[in-house]
Amino acid sequence: MSPQTFVFVGQSGCGKGTQAELLQKVLKEKYPDGDIFYLETGENFRRFVGGDTYSNKLAKVISDKGDLQPAFLAVYFWADVMLNGIKGNEHIIFDGICRRLEETEVFTSAMEFYDRKPVVVYVNVSRKWSEERLLARGRFDDKNAEQLKGRLDWFEKHTVPVLEYFKNNDRYTLLDINGEQTIEAVHKEIMEKLGW
Repeated sequence: MSPQTFVFVGQSGCGKGTQAELLQKVLKEKYPDGDIFYLETGENFRRFVGGDTYSNKLAKVISDKGDLQPAFLAVYFWADVMLNGIKGNEHIIFDGICRRLEETEVFTSAMEFYDRKPVVVYVNVSRKWSEERLLARGRFDDKNAEQLKGRLDWFEKHTVPVLEYFKNNDRYTLLDINGEQTIEAVHKEIMEKLGW
């Protein structure tokens, strides 16, 4: 199999990180000699806003309100890691990128540069379902009601148009996955839609 690229997208708390990790395990089992490049941006942002520089503090203010960080920060995080980490022969899994159109357009240029045609796995859940999951998991950035509302709002405002972009761009294959199932059922649906 030639190297493939996967992008996991979905509301906060939808389980995209879990599904990205499960896909990573499947790829390791199917292709034990192949490399996998895995990039999860959420953790990078959480570390960044915990820093002490002027930029860290500005980003923390945005994060505390539950707002979406500027596109240039997101692009910087994944572009820097890609430029220094991609060898060209590995499978690539992105978790939590392309949250707004501007970022997605830059990502598309990167995919053209690397000659990749990503499969976008949209773990589709309702706002209510996402909110209940976030409150139940109890992570520190899920506890503030205003912050939580902001994150859910920006998904609808910024990321839903990104999904339309993916749907209408022949560089991408968009898989719409019902995320309101058990972890195992979501994984099974992804595998079926990938034809695995």
